[in-house]
Amino acid sequence: MTSINLTIELPDALARDAQRAGLLTSRSIVNLLSAELKRQQIEQLFATADQLADQAAPVMSAAEIEAEIEAARMERRQRSARGD
Repeated sequence: MTSINLTIELPDALARDAQRAGLLTSRSIVNLLSAELKRQQIEQLFATADQLADQAAPVMSAAEIEAEIEAARMERRQRSARGD
């Protein structure tokens, strides 16, 4: 575990309320940071999904997918027969 000494400046009312709520303990700060990191990861995941959806790549039909698989299998068989 890493030990970090952190000094932050908070408005008096916020510091008082946070202290009363028990939010200024190491455990609470760990929970807050963990929750924020998870929230950011989820936000990035959705942003990436949106970017992929915006690319409007053509959707392959089942027949096209099967044809691609068969072509790859054929190529692999030919390489294997040549000893590649």
